[in-house]
Amino acid sequence: MPKIDILSFSVTKDFLKQIAGDDSIKLVEIVNKKKKNVTDEEIGKKMKHLKITEIRTVLNRLHYRGIACYQKTRDTRSGWYSYTWEIKNKRIAELVIEHQAEEIQKLEEKSKFAGEHEFFSCPGTNCDLVAFEIAAEYHFKCPKCGKQMDLMDKNKRLKLLKAKTVKIKTEINLLEKFI
Repeated sequence: MPKIDILSFSVTKDFLKQIAGDDSIKLVEIVNKKKKNVTDEEIGKKMKHLKITEIRTVLNRLHYRGIACYQKTRDTRSGWYSYTWEIKNKRIAELVIEHQAEEIQKLEEKSKFAGEHEFFSCPGTNCDLVAFEIAAEYHFKCPKCGKQMDLMDKNKRLKLLKAKTVKIKTEINLLEKFI
């Protein structure tokens, strides 16, 4: 069985983007490919569109979460310090699983709420679902765009929430292999 890369999960990429920015995915990919500790200058050679200070910013954001770890060595001739970095894939998996567990809890709360309430939706694409009480206050007209709102099928909404929950639980099971 081929080895699964932690970056093959969209949830992992989304998490890294959220905590350290868009460039964090490419940075983690570069460090993981090297299979050894890497200096920020080596990363800079692969990520030419970024300044070395921007690379260090991403590394420090990852370090804050325990994802990126460094070793500091001093050059005896110049007196300058050199940092070599490594990425802890196990830590990424732990943080993503923790984040996804919170997401499952929110989805379960939404499912419970959706089972107990009626929702109305608007044909507009950027409009939110609205509970019956709020829809009635607005005379069943969308508060954002003013279009007529329709009753949403409760079973359809519950199925969507359940499907999201199952997808997240499947991803968690796969990510647990990294721990």
